[in-house]
Amino acid sequence: MLGSMMRKELLISDLITHAGKYHNDTEIVSRETSGEISTTTWGEVADASLKLASALGKLGLETGDRVATLAWNNHRHLKIWFAVSGGGMVCHTLNPRLPPEQFIFICNDAADRAIFFDKTFMPLITGTKAHLKTIEHFIFMGPRDEDVLAALPEALFFDELIETGADDYEWPQISEESPCSLCYTSGTTGNPKGVLYTSRSTMIHTLAISLPDGLCLSAQEIVLPVVPMFHANAWGIPYAAAMTGAKVVMPGPGLDGDSLLGLIDTYKVSLALGVPTIWMMLLASAKKSGSKMESLKRNVIGGSAAAPSMIATFRDDYDCETIHAWGMTETSPLGSGNQIKAKHLELDSEAMADLRAGQGRPPFGIDLRIVDDAGKPLPHDGKTEGALQVKGYWVVDTYFGKDASALTDDGWFDTGDVSTIDEDGFMVIRDRTKDIIKSGGEWISSVDLEGIAVSHPGLAMAAAIGATHPKWDERPIIVAVKAEGADPSEDEILALFDGKVAKWQIPDAVIFTDAIPLNATGKMLKNKLREQFGNTLIERGA
Repeated sequence: MLGSMMRKELLISDLITHAGKYHNDTEIVSRETSGEISTTTWGEVADASLKLASALGKLGLETGDRVATLAWNNHRHLKIWFAVSGGGMVCHTLNPRLPPEQFIFICNDAADRAIFFDKTFMPLITGTKAHLKTIEHFIFMGPRDEDVLAALPEALFFDELIETGADDYEWPQISEESPCSLCYTSGTTGNPKGVLYTSRSTMIHTLAISLPDGLCLSAQEIVLPVVPMFHANAWGIPYAAAMTGAKVVMPGPGLDGDSLLGLIDTYKVSLALGVPTIWMMLLASAKKSGSKMESLKRNVIGGSAAAPSMIATFRDDYDCETIHAWGMTETSPLGSGNQIKAKHLELDSEAMADLRAGQGRPPFGIDLRIVDDAGKPLPHDGKTEGALQVKGYWVVDTYFGKDASALTDDGWFDTGDVSTIDEDGFMVIRDRTKDIIKSGGEWISSVDLEGIAVSHPGLAMAAAIGATHPKWDERPIIVAVKAEGADPSEDEILALFDGKVAKWQIPDAVIFTDAIPLNATGKMLKNKLREQFGNTLIERGA
């Protein structure tokens, strides 16, 4: 034998142990459901997580049991994450924005045995409780509350439960292949599907996103994860923050622009992460207040494509670098991030803006390809469009509770996106397969059209959909929401497209509406828009 290295399982408990030992006094700032701000530290979170894991064991919860959370981003939620996963159970984050029938389905499908909940979600708990077949323990995330007891007499209370934990509890040494967390897809078609992450896959994902070419976390950062912990595990940020010892500012339920701006300026946030709809509200608040958000150096945009105008506003008006990222529940979620290479440093501003508009390149651990309708790989030339597929260390193999593989015959996961990939691996999402507009046999990217439309300051939001056309099958139209106090005309919006896309790709109409429906993760529900506005051109006599 020539020699060997230590063998150590990759476990979630090691993250919080490290944070508690080496970043003991680093603060965790948390906005509570009441609106109050509380401050704790990584050391306190580590100690509380241990005690809570012990307390859950005393309730009879065992290795592999699913423990649900229905909560905002706050310090108690953080403690639950590490207590459950570190204790060998499975932390199942529930999305409160799902319809009640999907919420019920998910709880029962996961066979959750316990659920932690914030007070905001009491009506959802009491309204669905009779249909939740497997939940034995309802745990309110706070001190004893008489209003909660009146509505839910069997409720337990987080602050009391944690005190029942043993002071000498030690983290169990489980297999790194053990499941640690469970997230369900947003279920825009059919019932949501569960993705079960292992400790190993999560730890490798955490290492990857912490790297400079990932999301670049460090102990010098003050991080604001606006993306909810119930949305693909907050993109892994709570894990990465523990690994690196970053200071974290948790926004709780205050996800409006004014609330986020207040946190950024008060706590000197350097890195923030969220979906485009959130950043639109933040930019509007910053403009209204005159704040320059001097501390904010980087923001990460994911969930759906960001308009080039938004990236430019962050860059030019606030000196903030935007990292455009892509991923999905099935990829833990990071699949790519727009981190440039040394050779790109000399690009002129226009070329750099074009590069930054895409979703970037995969980190080590992820491989991407595009294929045609027959599944044949297509060239990575930056021009050819195809169905985007992915494989890697933290990509789903089979969905929770399902026997059938989620992969293609040759072992790739089909994302449902249409994209291009260039020779450097830089990927651009052109559309969702189901949302791309097919006009006269040619494809038109709704993403490109939306990016142009929302560059108009008079629009708060815009969606491009295919409307039925008697000659061309489909033609693009824009469904738009006007910005507060603005009143742009249809002609003004259509004029934006001149010279930016081919003439045959220019939308045929702009429809103004009061609101665009969003799904549980903030993405536009274009199927609903097609139902409502799909016959617009026929009605106009096209």
